[in-house]
Amino acid sequence: MLEVNCRVYNFALTERKHWIKSRKSPINACSIISEYIIPAETPYPNYNNQAKNLTIAKKDNLELKSVNAQVLQQTLKTVDRAFSDMKTKGNGFPRYKKKMRSFVFPAMLKNCLAKGKIKLPQLGWLKIRQSRDYPIGFEVKQARIVKKASGYYVMLTWVSQEQCPDIPVGKTSLGIDAGIESFVATSNEELIKAPKFLLTSQRKLKLLQRRLKHKKIGSNNWLKLQQKIAKIHEQIADTRKDWHFKLAHNLCDQTDNIFVEDINFKSWSRGIVRKQSLDSGIGQFINVMLPYICWKRGKFYQKVDKNFTSQECPNCHQKTGKKSLNQRLHNCQFCGYQENRDIASAKVIKNRGLIAVGQPVIQNATMILMI
Repeated sequence: MLEVNCRVYNFALTERKHWIKSRKSPINACSIISEYIIPAETPYPNYNNQAKNLTIAKKDNLELKSVNAQVLQQTLKTVDRAFSDMKTKGNGFPRYKKKMRSFVFPAMLKNCLAKGKIKLPQLGWLKIRQSRDYPIGFEVKQARIVKKASGYYVMLTWVSQEQCPDIPVGKTSLGIDAGIESFVATSNEELIKAPKFLLTSQRKLKLLQRRLKHKKIGSNNWLKLQQKIAKIHEQIADTRKDWHFKLAHNLCDQTDNIFVEDINFKSWSRGIVRKQSLDSGIGQFINVMLPYICWKRGKFYQKVDKNFTSQECPNCHQKTGKKSLNQRLHNCQFCGYQENRDIASAKVIKNRGLIAVGQPVIQNATMILMI
């Protein structure tokens, strides 16, 4: 099913690329090498046209018949979403896929769940290792099958008629500054360093990859080593995710409101600190894990402006000037306030968050005598 979905994705992508390239040829000249000859009246292969052609192709193609029609339609929707993101978000042109790692059943059967079992369209009843009890009062909407190095996983999506109210602003607040030397610094004067998830397993990975280089591509030994390397990477990702969840719960235990910087972490992954930022997973924690745990725990979460957080004094709010990376102490020349650079930034983030939600910022008043 994964192979058929991959072929359908690549075929739909090719069809769209050929149609677009055929419209880029000048009217008065053709390419010397090759040209896409597609009639002028041929409509653009959007989702509706490709889904219609898929229904026709399923009548004669045995491979397409072997896969549920709705699953293949979801693959066509993925192609359509990639092209719409290319136009609206400015993303690059969609790429071909060597392999698919997941597919979706958008509609589930009635009474499809039992203890340790699930009934999927066309596949029937399958045994599963159930990780938790099914939630009561929810209806299962769709299922996504995901292939990982350790096996196949099913991700169920549940819906409920209940409405989730907006989380109100609480009494206590916490500012969080993301960094490299310290994973996060909090306004409670706490510096938290991330474990070196990848670096601890890098020696083992290096040995396996060195052995893989001498194997024939596609052989059984090559595939076995690939599987070992993939399992190590999956273990690293699971360990990182588990630590992120525990840290997010720990931060939620301390406060009612959490404020973070609105940072583009993609630029971090391409800069001089790319290895450290990717190893710690700071972008995943700030943008995915922490908001989810805050919503789950009923904590208020908001992003604030990131500009000049390291240059502003949290005590007198004056700008002290740009600091170099090796300068780890904030020393205000106006009020004499001294603090760790990351903790001072976390306090500035907290103050900005309080101002954004309409709460007063309590600071020590400084009296200036004028003679």
